[in-house]
Amino acid sequence: MTLAEMSYRLAAQLPNDEKYGLTSQIRRAAVSVPANIAEGHGRESTGSFIQFLRVSQGSLKELKTHFLLAERLGRAKSGEAGPLLAECDEIGRMLRAMIRSLQDRAGTG
Repeated sequence: MTLAEMSYRLAAQLPNDEKYGLTSQIRRAAVSVPANIAEGHGRESTGSFIQFLRVSQGSLKELKTHFLLAERLGRAKSGEAGPLLAECDEIGRMLRAMIRSLQDRAGTG
């Protein structure tokens, strides 16, 4: 949720002509990360939860790409994406660890 908040703040600072471009894409990917974790947690099987965690990982990679592109295009100030990228990396590590743990418990790893 913190990453989603940070992402929305960055997206709000992008130029108006990015409203239907990077701004929209950043917001969608940012919301998708915690939403898929929550939806997967609500599922009744470990396999479904793992699948939703993997979808969340994909959204996280997409979000990182949007941050890097915003910087490369000069849409975000240089260095502004740094803390967001670091947060993405940390969440990525947590997701990988959670998936491994669930796979080990379920005997599917």
